[in-house]
Amino acid sequence: MIYKLQKTLFSDTAIAVTIVGQAISIPFDPENTDYQNFKTQINDSSAQLEDANGTLMTPTQAKAYVATLP
Repeated sequence: MIYKLQKTLFSDTAIAVTIVGQAISIPFDPENTDYQNFKTQINDSSAQLEDANGTLMTPTQAKAYVATLP
């Protein structure tokens, strides 16, 4: 699975991730089980993460980014 960071129109700050190829948006909410699954999948390298421009992050970059999230 590939996730992509989603930013607002007015800021460079990501507010959610989407699942590439699906119309699913997952907000950065620690209470959201889809968000928890996203973080687990990135941390165990079973999923990949793209930045908001569509550039695929390395597993190390993705894990470092996820570590900064709530």
